[in-house]
Formats: sequence, structure tokens, C-alpha cells
Amino acid sequence: MKIVVTGGLGFIGSHTVVELQNDGFEVVVIDNLSNSTEEVINGIVAITGKKPLFEKLDLREKAAVQDFFKRHDDVKGVIHFAASKAVGESVGNPLLYYENNINTLVYILQELEKKKVANFIFSSSCTVYGQAETMPINENSAVQTAMSPYGNTKQIGEEIITDVAKVTAINAILLRYFNPIGAHPSTEIGELPTGIPQNLVPFITQTAIGLRKELMVYGDDYPTSDGTCIRDYIHVVDLAKAHVVALQRLLNKNNLEKVEIFNLGTGVGSTVLEVIHAFEKISGQKLAYKIVDRREGDITSAYANTDKANSILGWKTKLTLEQGMESAWKWEQKVRAV
Repeated sequence: MKIVVTGGLGFIGSHTVVELQNDGFEVVVIDNLSNSTEEVINGIVAITGKKPLFEKLDLREKAAVQDFFKRHDDVKGVIHFAASKAVGESVGNPLLYYENNINTLVYILQELEKKKVANFIFSSSCTVYGQAETMPINENSAVQTAMSPYGNTKQIGEEIITDVAKVTAINAILLRYFNPIGAHPSTEIGELPTGIPQNLVPFITQTAIGLRKELMVYGDDYPTSDGTCIRDYIHVVDLAKAHVVALQRLLNKNNLEKVEIFNLGTGVGSTVLEVIHAFEKISGQKLAYKIVDRREGDITSAYANTDKANSILGWKTKLTLEQGMESAWKWEQKVRAV
């Protein structure tokens, strides 16, 4: 059964390709390599023993998207990761984010609406909730005005999918991630951002390995236990497995609505300093960091109520923050040793 994974050589995408192949799916990866490298395929093969089909393709090129789906007319589902995803960058360059995150989604959906049956998994984000009024955040929490263009593209994307599903054969599941961390336990694949990391954990590991002088902690005056922001850090392997479960739900026609929404997190919030201390504990070394001003677009706190995903999808996280930090550190050490 052929499944398309856009952005399939990226951090979450590559781990999901591994889980799909381990579950017996034939995977076709689309990636323009803007934030990944083709070498990731070697890691996927090392873990699964199978090589996914790969097409280097920029989804912003409508004709290329049309051609792809003509050639792969037997696709049974699409998992759509491909998107720009840095909050800070989106504030500085909003048009890049609207073109890359919205246009590409529209072009894919235009091809799927031609099918008699179409299954679509959307990589969304807890950013759609903005600064939620209560914690933990459940799927009925209000979608707030977006704090960044990135967050807005996820909100708009969800609205587009919902509108399209009403009038087409497309069935969709929107997966709202909290904060993915870690690497595959094999250390064959992991998070490898280009340039300065926009996410906390790779910034921590790059600082510890000596690639960065020190970690910037953006603000220590938030109304939290230690003044730093709270997030829900979910191991990428747990997150990847959730995509396979969600896809199976659509393929087996177990979905109760045309569009379903699930939060994917651990249900536990950790402050930035708690994450730093967790890293120091597993690595046995002190981390160089300094407190700087708050970053525009950041919210105080966000962690998930996972009851819906636990009960309806039958999915639960199994890996801890410490395991996430340990695998990320092993991955960083392996990458820099090459």
C-alpha cells in the first residue's frame, strides 16, 4: 500500500517513514532538501532494511505536484510534513511561510480531491491554541489568534482541509504536535537543523558539543516556577508511531468524522531550565547558557491533555524527557564524530 510522505527526510518525517516501513507500507518520500539531506535515506535503510522511493520535488511548483500524482495514481494516503516551522523566522519573513506552508497544501489537496478515496494526515501544531487560558490543553480548547505567521499557517491549513473535506472524498486527521525531541535509538537518524537551531534541544546539544558558544534562554520572567517557558516535550519516535496509528484509522474507515483532531504530547510540562538540567544529568556535564530577552511570538506555557489520543487512537507515549535528551545527545555526538 503506497503512502506519500512530504518532507519525509526531515526530523519527524524520517522517523515516520521508518515506522511506516516497519509496518509494511510502501513509502514515497517527497522532499526539496531545504532543511534536510539525501543521506537521511541511508539511515532509514540501515534501520528498516528497505529503501523508500525518493523524489526531490519542490511542492511550491504546481506543475511538478500535478505530474507527481499522475505518475503515482495508486497512492492510498498522504502524510504532509513539508513546511517551514521556525516561529522567530516566520515573524521576520511571513511571506516565505505563507507561500511554503499554504500554497503547497492547496496544490496537494487539489490532486487528492480528484480521487474517489483520499486519506490525509496533516502535521499541525499546538501553536494553534496560542496562549491557552487553561492547562493542560485539550482538543476543545479555543483556537486563539495566532502569535506568529507560522502559527497562522497551521490555523489556515486546518481551515482549508476542513472546508475541502466537506465537499470531497478526502478524509483527514489533524495532528497537533507539542514539542518533538530526541532521535532514533539506533542513532541512524535524528534532528539535524541547517544553520542556527530554532528549537531548544538541538541548541543544547550543539552547545554541549562545542559548536555553539552558549545557549540562549529567552526570558526568565515568565509566571512559571523558575521564570522560563513551559513546553511539552514528546519523543520523536512516540510521535512517529502516532502517525501510523492515525493513518490506519483512516485506511480502516474507523474515523467518526471527515476531519478529526488529536493532540500529540506527553501531558507533562517542563520549563526550559528543567530541560537543561535533564540534559546535564544524562550527559554529566554543565551547559553554558545565558538569560536573554524574551523572544517575540513565544507563549508562557503549553502542554497537552492527551486523553483523546489515548482513548480513541489507542496511542500513548512511552519514552521520557530523559530518554529524549539521551538519544539527542548520542545523535549529536555521532554526527560530529564523522
